[in-house]
Amino acid sequence: MSVSVFVVDDEELIRAGFRALVNAVPGLTVVGEAANGAQAVQSVRTLRPDVVLLDVRMPVMDGLEATRRIMATGSATPTRVLMVTTFDHDEYVFEALRAGASGFVLKDTPPERLIEAIRVVAAGEALLTPTITRRLITEFVSRTAPAHRPVPAALATLTEREREVLVHVAAGRSNAELAESLHISRATAKTHVSNLLSKLGARDRIQLVVLAYESGIVSPAGGSGDTRTG
Repeated sequence: MSVSVFVVDDEELIRAGFRALVNAVPGLTVVGEAANGAQAVQSVRTLRPDVVLLDVRMPVMDGLEATRRIMATGSATPTRVLMVTTFDHDEYVFEALRAGASGFVLKDTPPERLIEAIRVVAAGEALLTPTITRRLITEFVSRTAPAHRPVPAALATLTEREREVLVHVAAGRSNAELAESLHISRATAKTHVSNLLSKLGARDRIQLVVLAYESGIVSPAGGSGDTRTG
């Protein structure tokens, strides 16, 4: 699969490093770069890359606002945003996931993991593998009172099995791990996840995780929470 990548970071050396790394991999090509979010939004609208490697903290426009604007453009072949940050506890990252980013990695991520992350996101999947993602969401949600978390009415339409699957998805489990845990086939696990995405109007698994925590279906402590829908 050929994947076009756009690199955004306010440090020129970091952009150069990412560019060299990505261009050295067959099938991956850097089609452009920017030093801040404002430049990125304008260029991405024109170039429509498959994946944007986007720094969180930048001058002029940060990665959060850039993500919102990039995802708001709308396209039959949407650009996926992969956040890259120095901090493993940055609230901006959580907000970026809510804005539509498909995941994030740390800047000191090994090269092979970064390339894998780009491919995962380009394939339309959400990057949930790093445990830091789940910890970040847990920490953020734990500061928000349950009464103030939105509870989508669509949750009432979920079957007991779909709620169970949602809990497993919120724990960061893949379809293969879901199948093993619930003693079902991978195809069935994939079908349940697809049904959740459709019923809850979620873009990807990342949004399912955020929704599970915000609605209280999964508690910040890591277990199942209050599953009431009304």
